[in-house]
Amino acid sequence: MRVLLIGANGYLGRFVADRLLADPAVQLTALGRGDDADVRFDLASGSPGALTRFLGAVHPGVVINCAGATRGGARELTRHNTVAVATVCEALRRSGCGARLVQIGCGAEYGPSQPGSSTAEDAVPRPGGPYGVSKLAATELVLGSGLDAVVLRVFSPAGPGTPAGSPLGRLAEAMRRAMQSGDGELKLAGLGAQRDFVDVRDVARAVHAASLSAAQGVINIGSGRAVRLRDAAAVLARVAGYGGALHELDGPPGPLRATIGHPRTESDHAAPVAYPYPDGCGSWQQADVRTARDRLGWRPRINLEESLADIWMEAACRI
Repeated sequence: MRVLLIGANGYLGRFVADRLLADPAVQLTALGRGDDADVRFDLASGSPGALTRFLGAVHPGVVINCAGATRGGARELTRHNTVAVATVCEALRRSGCGARLVQIGCGAEYGPSQPGSSTAEDAVPRPGGPYGVSKLAATELVLGSGLDAVVLRVFSPAGPGTPAGSPLGRLAEAMRRAMQSGDGELKLAGLGAQRDFVDVRDVARAVHAASLSAAQGVINIGSGRAVRLRDAAAVLARVAGYGGALHELDGPPGPLRATIGHPRTESDHAAPVAYPYPDGCGSWQQADVRTARDRLGWRPRINLEESLADIWMEAACRI
């Protein structure tokens, strides 16, 4: 099976590439902006015609699009997340190669949801910020393209390589700085939000499964369990061996867990503060993942503690 992977050097793309390379039945070609790509091409500025010619030369059976931007202004997000996908869809239509398209969407397309609920694929999307809007527009383009296509709505990916700008990346970096400077207290903000974290390696497994399946439409990829960020912070502290006190700036007073840390003294340094990036998803998000189980035969395998341990291992290397 010939697979064209777009965005192979990105956070998700690297793990998707590793997963596909481990399959002896896959012949992989990587397309991207980096020097390590087999073919250099910028979806945000490249023309559909140029991509069409490349598709005609490679003739892939599957095109996987992991490219995109998670941060930036509305114009930049639209260019990288929406216009780029329009280019892919138009090129596939023109080429006539019949390739299946696996598009990586995101849970932010749904926007805020009712606390305690699980969001299924038939929920009406109401993205709460420009990132979710740009990704939802891309999904609509794919679904309306007439192509053999599936969109995987990935919720909150975690694990090795987690970007420093993500909530868990910021938590790990704040803890690293606290341990490096000997701070006995760590102040954190935004820990009341609850998110559905799914390991990036499980996401790669889902992408692989989707490329082999005949499933179409939208499929959620998550753990199916919302976790409060303050609980993730407590687990991360245990994994890291951080003995200081964790205090929440925007939550109930006092340490998150009484068993963690020691009283702060006057000689303690000012503690670092971490703020999760705004994703427009409100206080709660949890995926209904039954469709992934039924149509892809996929279930998450890696628990959050293992994901956090890998995040910390990378952060600890910077101490």
